[in-house]
Amino acid sequence: MTALALDIGATKFAAAVVDSDYSLSGVRQVPADPADPWAACRELLRIVARDMSVTAVGIGAAGPVDGPGGVISPLNLAPWRAGFPIVEQVRSLFPDAVVRLAIDGACLVLAEHRVGGLRGVDNGLALTVSSGVGGGIVADGRVLLGRTGNAGHLGHIVVPCDDTPCACGGFGCVEAVASGMSSVRWARAQGWTGTTGVELGAAARDGDPIALAALARAGTALGQAISSAAALLDVDRVVIGGGFARSGEALWEPLRAAVARHARLAFVRELSVQLSTIGDGATLVGAGVLAVEAQAG
Repeated sequence: MTALALDIGATKFAAAVVDSDYSLSGVRQVPADPADPWAACRELLRIVARDMSVTAVGIGAAGPVDGPGGVISPLNLAPWRAGFPIVEQVRSLFPDAVVRLAIDGACLVLAEHRVGGLRGVDNGLALTVSSGVGGGIVADGRVLLGRTGNAGHLGHIVVPCDDTPCACGGFGCVEAVASGMSSVRWARAQGWTGTTGVELGAAARDGDPIALAALARAGTALGQAISSAAALLDVDRVVIGGGFARSGEALWEPLRAAVARHARLAFVRELSVQLSTIGDGATLVGAGVLAVEAQAG
């Protein structure tokens, strides 16, 4: 019996075989083809599955999602933005498999709760700060999915005094201010000449004033959003992963300062905010959790 994990991100797709202890093997990834994303995804699954008998597939996808309907509408993949029946299509490849779908933030928090920084925590948040900003919620020991499967979409908390347009159609969302892609856009508008979040983090470590300002802006917005979410949900730990979250103290110092300033209620004053130990593959691990637990019934 073989379980597969599939991560549908904004810029890349990843897949792997997952074992009963949630460990991954045979991890492969491909760019998210903006012209024909399903063709890229289908070929990736076939390569990872090889000739094995697949009995379960867990899918973590950039949102929004329609969990009950098995449909995804990722904002950064134009061919799928109006809705793509990913569960039906994956099931057509593996007719005997149980297929489960969750938004990437829910998969992130599943991974952190089972094997990461939220293990043993009954009330916590997990965020990913990468090309976008996503998140998930553990409340009273359970991962919250919500009515449509989009609970924990923390990237669309609105941060104070900011009206930056967001891909969702709104303004001032933390994703529009603090993601790697958004921070690069802001820095370039100020005259910085780099092109990626990795380069922006490196430039900040080298003391570039525009890069430092971009990361301070992002870190402050993240700290504000975390403080709001922590007060709303009564959590005591937040774990942050994703590539842009590893930009160093230029991001984390203003983030911690914003949390210290805004998380003032007694029940969140000792809020712990820490970097994920899982790394960039947390959504894929969480998709593997979906698959293993679906397989177990």
